[in-house]
Amino acid sequence: MILIPDIVKILTDSGIEPNEANVEVKLLIEHFAGYSLVDILMGKKLDEEKLKLVEEKAKYRAKTKEPIQYIIGSADFMGEKFLVNPSVLIPRDETEILVRKAIEIIEKNNFKQALDIGTGSGCIACMVAKLTSCQIIGLDISTEAIHTAFSNMERMELFNKATFRKSDIYSKIRPEEKFDIIISNPPYIPPKLKATIQKEVSFEPENALYTNDEKGLEFYEKIIKDAPKFLNPKGYVIFELGIGQSQDVAQIFNTYHFTNIQIVKDLANIDRVIFANLNN
Repeated sequence: MILIPDIVKILTDSGIEPNEANVEVKLLIEHFAGYSLVDILMGKKLDEEKLKLVEEKAKYRAKTKEPIQYIIGSADFMGEKFLVNPSVLIPRDETEILVRKAIEIIEKNNFKQALDIGTGSGCIACMVAKLTSCQIIGLDISTEAIHTAFSNMERMELFNKATFRKSDIYSKIRPEEKFDIIISNPPYIPPKLKATIQKEVSFEPENALYTNDEKGLEFYEKIIKDAPKFLNPKGYVIFELGIGQSQDVAQIFNTYHFTNIQIVKDLANIDRVIFANLNN
């Protein structure tokens, strides 16, 4: 007979922290056995065949280190479940800081048009569309990512509020299209760090993680440099930051005549979000 603690042990024996292992087994049981935590607490019996499937998935997770979100095909972000797959990044808690600050700026300024560059799963665009009166366009160079973002938009019923377009940064934005705010969680990991990255991250799309330059600043510069062409007067650009990049990105903002540069720290006191507005 398969016991839940034995499945948890499969994960902890592979080096996964006990608390994390418990959460992951709960997710596996919910997804592959159709049982919620409440069902388990109420003493409902788990079907042995379904438990065997959960055990198999736990063994696969332990052996390969593939992220649990890819195994179950979804990730939680800001209270919503987003479809994810290896063509998109898994939404992270740090990105919630970016979204909440963007929403704050949008509401304070009564902004109506937003752009999300490198939309991936569409989690940023969808939450901005859901929680503000903005219309938002999400851009990504990956066709598979655009399909995933569109599916998430459909599930959240954000028709006419969030739309998605395959585009290499601004390549498919028309000259007459203007935005109040440009939001981006761009690739920012320098190639030299690829060898040190944890195994789970290696399953995520490289073009959403790594830059070609030594400092991980390539996409910040590309986005900031051409942003004035697509921003309304006093428009904002807001980014998620990699560790140790805040001063370099602030300098890029300065170079292209942005003002009011501000930085937001995360709970670990790391500079995590930077934003500025156009001086015009």
